[in-house]
Amino acid sequence: MRKPPWYREYRDVSIIPEKMAQATQILRDLNIDVWLVFVRETLLNRDPALDFILDGEVTWRSAFLITRSGHHIAIVGHFDARNIESMDVFSQVVDYHHGIREPLLEALQQLRPRKIAINYSTSDVAADGLTVGLYHNLHDYFENTDYASRLISAEPIIAALRGRKSPTEIELVQAAVNITEQIFDEVGRFAKVGMTQREIADFVHFHIESHGLDYAWEKNYDPIVTCGPYSPYGHAAPSDVPLEKGHTLHIDLGIKHNGYCSDLQRMWYVLDDGETTAPPDVKHAFDTVYGAIKAGEAALRPGVPGWKVDAAARQYIVDNNYAEYMHAFGHLLGRSVHDGATVLAPRWERYAGICELPVEVGNIFTLELHVTIPERGIMSVEEDVLVTDTGVQYLSKPQTELRYIHS
Repeated sequence: MRKPPWYREYRDVSIIPEKMAQATQILRDLNIDVWLVFVRETLLNRDPALDFILDGEVTWRSAFLITRSGHHIAIVGHFDARNIESMDVFSQVVDYHHGIREPLLEALQQLRPRKIAINYSTSDVAADGLTVGLYHNLHDYFENTDYASRLISAEPIIAALRGRKSPTEIELVQAAVNITEQIFDEVGRFAKVGMTQREIADFVHFHIESHGLDYAWEKNYDPIVTCGPYSPYGHAAPSDVPLEKGHTLHIDLGIKHNGYCSDLQRMWYVLDDGETTAPPDVKHAFDTVYGAIKAGEAALRPGVPGWKVDAAARQYIVDNNYAEYMHAFGHLLGRSVHDGATVLAPRWERYAGICELPVEVGNIFTLELHVTIPERGIMSVEEDVLVTDTGVQYLSKPQTELRYIHS
């Protein structure tokens, strides 16, 4: 099928060299000697951090030792060794036949680490990739040594590595955002009164699949389409609720392209008979959502804890006489649509440990919130932004005005 004029093929690139260089510097910054990524049968159970240090899969137990010195060691099963060597990012590739215990201990004796970071976390799912079974394996291997006493959580390493986007990662997210915005333009031309949520979602699916794109989250819920006041808001699958005059149309859409995601929300209002513009309640809702996003944007600076950014946007909503939203104002975006670590969220139990983390240069965040308009539907906008030294740079073209569907 011929691709539309807005579609552009982006080169398939490897981020591994950039991320390995970042990991080395992060270990130096944190004064951690070794980051140990310990995995097995990665097709069945893949550690979320593995994508940043390995292109491909391994079968037998494998240990990847990333060090602050830059001398990185991979210990893998014999039949995986050639693939790892071909990546040309590990200084030393050690293969084994019978078991990994002895070569792992020999490597640690060579490195003599004071701290060994492993992938467990109670607050960040992206840093919690080590299984309980593999954790016990390590303790068995370290019996009669003092290495077990040197184990610490790799959470700060992974948070920084995922959060600080490299130049190539920024390029890839930008590409996904650009394509997503073009799909929204197509939707605006397609959507008509009487169409159902499901019909609109099917139109989006056609564009995603016919042009070789992937979904940023589960297809059944991507996109989320909300027509008027009778559609459930949140992570609900599109249904047969129709688009009606005087109602809002909300779409939450993310794609994945070349391994990186977008996540945007856009709003339309369906003009009622005799209307040439939205009525005051709809305009006020849009202006409030837009103003809250700008308030959050103003607070989004390097070094600021995530909860303070959320608080600025949340207060703007409350000050304009709407109920506060029951979710985070923003999350990291990258290889995953929810990319772990820092969230721009209130200090609720569910966000404990990650809403206190500071914003960093190179973070890519979503900025999103909603209000409800009685009898008309929701008003919800989401933007994707890059944190810079001085503030933010929009990767998306911000929705500054309400879009219209003419009946």
